[in-house]
Amino acid sequence: VSSSSGLTHESHRKDVEQVYLRCSEGSIEWMYPTGALIVNLRPNISPASYKHLTVCIKPFKDSAGANIYLEKTGELKLLVRDGDRSPSRVYCFGYDQGGLFVEATPQQDISRKITGFQYELMSKGIAADLHTASAPCRPCSDTEVLLAVCTSDFVIRGSIQNVTNEAEEQESIIHVGVNKLYRQKSKVFQLTGESGNWRGQIKTLLECGVKPGDGDFLFTGRMHFGEARLGCAPRFKDFQRMYKEAKDKGLNPCEIGPD
Repeated sequence: VSSSSGLTHESHRKDVEQVYLRCSEGSIEWMYPTGALIVNLRPNISPASYKHLTVCIKPFKDSAGANIYLEKTGELKLLVRDGDRSPSRVYCFGYDQGGLFVEATPQQDISRKITGFQYELMSKGIAADLHTASAPCRPCSDTEVLLAVCTSDFVIRGSIQNVTNEAEEQESIIHVGVNKLYRQKSKVFQLTGESGNWRGQIKTLLECGVKPGDGDFLFTGRMHFGEARLGCAPRFKDFQRMYKEAKDKGLNPCEIGPD
């Protein structure tokens, strides 16, 4: 987490501060913004790998007081306008498309303003998985499912207990009862209650029209800004079939033990 405050500057000055961030994910919080911030993302990887990175930012819900631009060689492209209240909106761009330039907007009372956002750096392949604009709700092929089992941040066998639709955010929250936990990167799925059942929530797009249903599914997906996002989710019996067929041919990309 990187924090800065505009109150350390004289109000009439148009200071531009440089901020250097080495982590692959984190957040920026700029209290009482005046002047501008140049945010330099410098992850601890080889510079040769920078071209394979995607940067995503997610403004805080109450972020205010500044515009956020994508800057490259002095040219500015507006990403987030001050006061834009698009809930849960995520803005992504290629690392090589430029850096972040955060410019305070004129305010009568800066002490009431805090500009902030979360950021994540990820490989372009993972970002494409999360933001597939062409067909975000299409079923995965057998090959895609088997690969998702090997590369996803979470892989579980479970059932849909309930679905909550959030129209304002254009998202659905899938409440999942877990029957078997194969892998999870973060503790999204946890033991709850005296019954000792594992439960958790997975988010997906509202347009995908997920509804509660009978039977078990294999849920896979990735963590994105601290939330589980749905990837491939075939019915479990279909996954068992494709896994067995691939294993019989020696083509399964990794072992998981689907029973």
